[in-house]
Formats: sequence, C-alpha cells, structure tokens
Amino acid sequence: MERVVITEGPEETMRLGEELAGELKEGDVVALVGELGTGKTTLVKGIALGLFVREPVISPSFLLARTYHGRVPLHHLDAYRISHVSELREVGLDEFLPPEEGITAVEWADRVEELIPPGSLWIELEHLSGDRRKLTLRRY
Repeated sequence: MERVVITEGPEETMRLGEELAGELKEGDVVALVGELGTGKTTLVKGIALGLFVREPVISPSFLLARTYHGRVPLHHLDAYRISHVSELREVGLDEFLPPEEGITAVEWADRVEELIPPGSLWIELEHLSGDRRKLTLRRY
C-alpha cells in the first residue's frame, strides 16, 4: 500500500513524523530516501517528538549513528558517507537493522538497501518547490 503526502513546510514535515511515531512499534525500521535538503532529518525530528525524545535531534552524518531516548530508543543512522554496506557491518551498526529495542530511522537508506529488513517503512522525499515536499510512504 502506498500513501502520498504533500507538506507545505518543515513544520508540516515534522508534524507528519510525529504522527508516524504513533504508528511505529519497537523493531520497526524507517528507511528514508531523498536528495540533500528534502527533509529527511526534519522528518526524523518529528518522529523523535512523537516518541517524547527531549534532546535535540541532529543529523548523524559524521558519526553515522546517534541514539535518542524517549518512549522507546530512536536509533538515527546516516548512510550518506557509506560507500559499501560492509562499512556499516564493520562498525556494528547493522545490529540496528532491525533493532532489538526501539525504532531505527536510516537516512540515505537506498545506499544500504540490502541491510534494510522486509516490512520496513520506506519514505521517499522529493523537493517540489520552495518548502513544498512530496513524501511517498510504502511498507515492503
């Protein structure tokens, strides 16, 4: 099943993430795909809000991963700098795919697609114009 949502700005993208958090359960993986600046981190910030994470969420680009604590742990991975899936395995981040505890959100998930488990929520983000974004959500 596919769902398409158009957001008019970062606030709406965050609100969508917050709503999604209510639908996610422990062990879920959210795979985010989209060019730079399409709102992947903004969406994760919304998911964090919905999970009652109190600390600021920032992109883990240079660290590859951050874990935030809320209703359940939120593991935030960024595969932008990954050139091969073996790099994630070498540093042990594949243990979050799927996580034993919490929820994992993976930015640039298409770069590590073979590690994303079946049944994950894939969200493709596209820049339309200005602050408008098109988000296509599918579970497969």
